[in-house]
Amino acid sequence: MSDDADPPFRPDHYLVNLAARGLIGLALALPYPWRVAVMGWLMRRVIGPWAGYRTRALENLALVWPDLPEPDRRAIAAASLDNAGRTLIENYSTRAFTARAAGIEPEGPGYAALVAARAAKRPVILVSGHFGNYEAARAALVARGFDIGGLYRNLSNRYFNAHYVRTMEAFGGPVFPQGRAGTAGFVRHLKAGGQLVLLFDQDVPGAPALDFLGQPARTALSAAELALRLKADLIPFFATRQPDGLAFQVELDAPIPHGDPEDMMGAVTRALEARVRAHPGQWFWIHRRWKGGGQ
Repeated sequence: MSDDADPPFRPDHYLVNLAARGLIGLALALPYPWRVAVMGWLMRRVIGPWAGYRTRALENLALVWPDLPEPDRRAIAAASLDNAGRTLIENYSTRAFTARAAGIEPEGPGYAALVAARAAKRPVILVSGHFGNYEAARAALVARGFDIGGLYRNLSNRYFNAHYVRTMEAFGGPVFPQGRAGTAGFVRHLKAGGQLVLLFDQDVPGAPALDFLGQPARTALSAAELALRLKADLIPFFATRQPDGLAFQVELDAPIPHGDPEDMMGAVTRALEARVRAHPGQWFWIHRRWKGGGQ
């Protein structure tokens, strides 16, 4: 069989994608505020518990905050699932979501640094975690003329992945898959003075274990190493969901000083920790973030 042959048909993946597309399609027929609230409710009350996401979130919360009362952990897990559902449908609501994001005024010392880097045609790596909805920040910056690319990991379900990637492309700025071809593309983009968004808060086998919320978590150093290699600014950014469940505050922290890559990613990790501690229900507790941290 040739390397470029189509992968085998997966009926299970096909049916999951069919159900997901149907649900997304039904949600998109609702007015924007309703669809966001409905998808949050469905993820919190139906999909999350059924798929085991709620259980995984509670396990993670028990690991990092064992002294937190059980009702509080359950409330955080529920809020996290709600945020995940809202984020999913927001990212499929390209026109409405980008129109709202265009009205967000970015804040923080990192925004001035980003503007200065663009004027100097110096590359910038914007780094964040699965917190709030990071696409709100990218959309707000693209609306202000920044050429912000994105890096994504292909999903195991190729049928869902095909339209999921299209949603990322619709926000503006090029997107690149993880892997050799994607790496070459985003390096060219950065060398031309562009900006790139990277999410760093997933377990990476073989990466050094850095402290995250009091537990060792394997953390890729690639964002810091790339910043050093290309003399790019490394700027943590966050899009925090507001109490109405629809609006966002976009903040860019001061650039991380160049130095040892582990120290740089440690500083990025502490920036994310501060947001998670302030708004614990907005982080993606579903991730198996600490599964290999002690190795």
